[in-house]
Amino acid sequence: MPKVTIDREKCKGCLLCVGVCPKKLISRDKSLNSKGHNPVKFQDKGECIGCALCAIICPDCCIEVYK
Repeated sequence: MPKVTIDREKCKGCLLCVGVCPKKLISRDKSLNSKGHNPVKFQDKGECIGCALCAIICPDCCIEVYK
């Protein structure tokens, strides 16, 4: 099963990854990071297919997908 990690401190909350996730497993987190942005969070429901579209589209390289 793939593992997704998100660097909350680097994420500026652009939400590009939210739109490309085919399983809708990424959403905006309600808590702020140290820069005052709402980063995204990954909801591990065991449905991730490891497509890595989220990591590819992230402009700040905040997301890593391990297969």
